[in-house]
Amino acid sequence: MVSSALASRVTLLALLSATTFYCFYKSRCLKLASQKFAVSARNPKLIYITQTGTCKTLAHRLHKLLASKGLVIDLIDVKDYEPEDLSKESLVLIVASTWEDGKPPPKAKFFADWIEESANDFRVGSLLLNKLKYAVFGVGSGAYGESFDVVAKGISKRLKALGANEVLPLREGDVDGGRLGKEVDAWGEKLIGILKGVVQENGVIACGKLDDESDAEFVDESDDEDLEESEEELGVVDLEDIAGKGPSRNSKNVAQVNGVKTDGKKEMVTPDKEKPLLLMLFSWHNSALRLVTADAKCMEATPSLACANKCVFCWRHHTNPVGKSWQWKMDDPVEIVNTALDLHTKMIKQMKGVPGVLEERLAEGLLPRHCALSLVGEPIMYPEINTLIDELHQRRISTFLVTNAQFPEKIKSLKPITQLYVSVDAATRDSLKAVDRPLFGDFWERFLDSLTSLNEKHQRTVYRLTLVKGWNAEDVDGYFKLVSLGKPDFIEIKGVTYCGSTATSKLTMENVPWHADVKAFSEAMALRSEGEYEVACEHEHSCCVLLAKVDKFKIDGQWFTWIDYEKFHNLVASGEPFKSSDYMAPTPPWAVYGAVEGGFDPKYVRYRKERNHKSKCQST
Repeated sequence: MVSSALASRVTLLALLSATTFYCFYKSRCLKLASQKFAVSARNPKLIYITQTGTCKTLAHRLHKLLASKGLVIDLIDVKDYEPEDLSKESLVLIVASTWEDGKPPPKAKFFADWIEESANDFRVGSLLLNKLKYAVFGVGSGAYGESFDVVAKGISKRLKALGANEVLPLREGDVDGGRLGKEVDAWGEKLIGILKGVVQENGVIACGKLDDESDAEFVDESDDEDLEESEEELGVVDLEDIAGKGPSRNSKNVAQVNGVKTDGKKEMVTPDKEKPLLLMLFSWHNSALRLVTADAKCMEATPSLACANKCVFCWRHHTNPVGKSWQWKMDDPVEIVNTALDLHTKMIKQMKGVPGVLEERLAEGLLPRHCALSLVGEPIMYPEINTLIDELHQRRISTFLVTNAQFPEKIKSLKPITQLYVSVDAATRDSLKAVDRPLFGDFWERFLDSLTSLNEKHQRTVYRLTLVKGWNAEDVDGYFKLVSLGKPDFIEIKGVTYCGSTATSKLTMENVPWHADVKAFSEAMALRSEGEYEVACEHEHSCCVLLAKVDKFKIDGQWFTWIDYEKFHNLVASGEPFKSSDYMAPTPPWAVYGAVEGGFDPKYVRYRKERNHKSKCQST
């Protein structure tokens, strides 16, 4: 009986132990399962890293595309995300830009530093993010060379080092191609194709196929041809794509004309890019012939579409190429002048008979007497710029050249021109970088050297300030410190012209100052100069005000800010040195600051078109 009782007790104890162990085991499994569910219940994240807003726009675009396919993903600014949470995520998509010298934007510094430090810390190991799936879309400019998309590359490399699994190869988006919108759409479509095997539970993406490493072959290396095909299928046309398809970064540096290879230099302008630029120019001349702008005799042209800046207010929407040096095919300067004159007269002739176009203005337009070398890009980059200037002067066509202050040596070697403008877009290093987005790392030193070089010129020199509210329209003292470097004859202050928002520019009408704002800023600048400069002229329609040096251009109380073009051409032809005061002319009363005409010549009337489509001529 004792043995039987003992056996029963042992059996009962074993049963209880097994039951306890089983319950503990099930409890542990349920706890692990709940933890796993908690992790998988987190929505995937789409994180954007941006400075100027381009990546934010692209991330919103990608988010909308993914949402249209029923994929619920959280859109997050990197500054609002804790990188420690990466280990809790199932899927993270990153749209990242590169800022200065290959560094991330300031708002992303902590995020990028955390990933880098974790990847380099031997204590962390390579399994920290082994449950994370990720994909990175980089945004940058190929013109920056070695710094191109390095932030995106670095993030992708370090996430992989921490054990994360890349579900789609890194895509390096180049803003210079003008196709970012299409690229991110094509990348998103490939991403959707990869994610289409996921299971949706209560509106939450629970990674199914992506958790199975055996399906890695599903993510193949996509090439440019596949991407181009996908982009064409999308049929999406962005505002930044108006200039047509730009060259691929991987394309050969060999241009073709009618199927024939050239000498290896790239074409600066293609037929696709030529059309929108000509439309912009046509609009300007259309206004001139209807008396909206000042002079129909002025020909707008440039020998170089390229620029070393990517200004936020660029009215060309960055359809033109960028570069630090000349790297394109070079047209002969005489051919450039002949072609420009020919195209100019053809354009003017097309306006004959158009309502509101005056015959007098039409005749003036057919005989251009001035050339504004500022249509687009940086004309001073053109290697034969001095020969081009000589050619224009020999035809007694005056020259007005605008430079963006990144090529001081070119300013120093420039021959005398009628009027030389330097764009002074900001008063400090940081604000200049934000507004002009220069390619050069030493952009500030180049900027200051360019202004100093202006002081060595003897012909008419102008600081051109384009005011952008919220960006560069406050620091009067800072601007005037720059004036002391170049000591320009004139300071032209104008309000920015709004040309629409794009992926490369987030300006709105809120950034456009009123004429009253420009006047107030100009008066403050004049006051700051303590009598060295005074406000001399204004053109209300252009939202533009001119400050002039008092000791040179104000004689016996009268302004002499106009130009005697015949004197100028005679001085050039003489070959003798001359200065800006040698060809100045009296300022007409209607152009003087404060005149009731606001800068309009009263002998003309301005054409206006009413909303009911009945037009009439109305005096200004």
